[in-house]
Amino acid sequence: MSPPRWSPSVTVAAIIERDGRYLLVEEHTPEGLRLNQPAGHLDPQESLQEAVVREALEETACTFEPEALVGVYLARFQRPGQDVTYLRFAFCGRAGEPIPGRALDTPIVRTLWLTPQEIREQAHRHRSPLVMRCIDDHLAGRRHALDALQADPSVWLGPA
Repeated sequence: MSPPRWSPSVTVAAIIERDGRYLLVEEHTPEGLRLNQPAGHLDPQESLQEAVVREALEETACTFEPEALVGVYLARFQRPGQDVTYLRFAFCGRAGEPIPGRALDTPIVRTLWLTPQEIREQAHRHRSPLVMRCIDDHLAGRRHALDALQADPSVWLGPA
C-alpha cells in the first residue's frame, strides 16, 4: 500500500496598495493577533481569481478587482501537531471602499492601511513570512498577466 499523496493547501492573497500604503487585516490566530494580506483558501468550484475576490470581500468588506499576478509562493508552516505546506497565489489590484454594514469574517479584528516600513517593523506579528515577501515583490514591480492562469470549465461542474 502506498503512502497517502501529499498535496499543498492552495491559498490566494490580495496585495492592495493605495497612496503608498498596503491594506492588511489583523486577525485572531492560535499564535495571537497577526497581520496578513486579505487571504484565504481556494474553495471547490471557483477559479483562483474568483477566490481572491471572495476572500478580499469577506475579510475587508471591499470589492477587489485583480489586475495582475504578483507571484506564486510555496511556504511551510509548522506548529505542534500541524505541518502544512501552502501554495499561495498573490494578486495585486484595486479595492473599492468598504461596503457599509458588511461584517468582516469572524477571525478578522480590523483592516489597516500601513506603509511598507510600518509593515516591516511589525515582522514579528506577520501571519507568515510571505506577508513581507509579497509586498517586496509588488514594490519591485513583479507583475504577471492574469491570462497565465486558466481554469477549465470542469472546475464549475457540480458533484457527479
